[in-house]
Amino acid sequence: MKIGTRGSKLALAQTQTIADALIAAGADVEIVTIKTPGDLSMKPIAEIGIGVFTSALRDALAGGEIDVAVHSYKDLPTAPDERLAMAGVPVREDPRDVLIARDGLTLGELPQGAKVGTGSPRRAAQLEALGFGLDIVPIRGNVDTRIRKVRDGELDAVVLARAGLARLGRLDEITETIDPIQMLPCPAQGALAVECRAGDVDVEHLLQSTVDDTATRAVIAAERAMLRTLEAGCEAPVGALADVVEDLNDDGAVVLRLSLRGCAAADTGEILRASATGDLTEGEQLGRAVAAELLELGAGVLSGPEA
Repeated sequence: MKIGTRGSKLALAQTQTIADALIAAGADVEIVTIKTPGDLSMKPIAEIGIGVFTSALRDALAGGEIDVAVHSYKDLPTAPDERLAMAGVPVREDPRDVLIARDGLTLGELPQGAKVGTGSPRRAAQLEALGFGLDIVPIRGNVDTRIRKVRDGELDAVVLARAGLARLGRLDEITETIDPIQMLPCPAQGALAVECRAGDVDVEHLLQSTVDDTATRAVIAAERAMLRTLEAGCEAPVGALADVVEDLNDDGAVVLRLSLRGCAAADTGEILRASATGDLTEGEQLGRAVAAELLELGAGVLSGPEA
């Protein structure tokens, strides 16, 4: 079974977790690296376009070069690819953003004018809205490249996804894990998407039985539905975080519910927020409801997609 992935350290590390699960289930696997347009360009993601890290993998899968494709879920366009099946959504890593700063500083300790690097319009918008007076610097590159800019003194700090650092074994470099109250993560951040060809029933069943997690599917469905609805109504960078939480039903019994928080920027740069709670099976409806509220509040145009 050939498992396709990008060739970065992070992509290979997260793909290895899928390979290990399949090997434990008795499968014979081979990891195949595939270059994507996003790997070949250092232009901002907003200029290259959504799907730059996933289109080549999906084409290779549909064309039979590989049998399974492993993506960072947040990199996938929200429109489904009818050629493929979403066979596995593994247990999600911690989705929060983190700061890696000089001298062990936190966001609140950085001085006014401190240079903070990020390639994400979502992070930039939320950092600006905090009112700390930071100088937000756009950057591209892998985790090593971004952290090196802090070590070399080019930047005072960078903001990264905690999940990527966890998969690379580099959590000890974090100086602050940012509370979602301050910064909501990208929809589906920390989650993986494992695809196979539509109709490849044996592979789909194997992936479902070895790497799929029902709770993670539920929260990702809510976050992605919110993103998909907002894409039709605005171009503002958005953040979203869904959780499975305990609640009481009308009889006083404990039940599991789905909670979704979302944010988007107004034309003024203000960060607008909305939330909703519903049944575990209502992820799509929750996502659309939160998106509709954000649009009503005035979510507008600010910038392009996540990087």
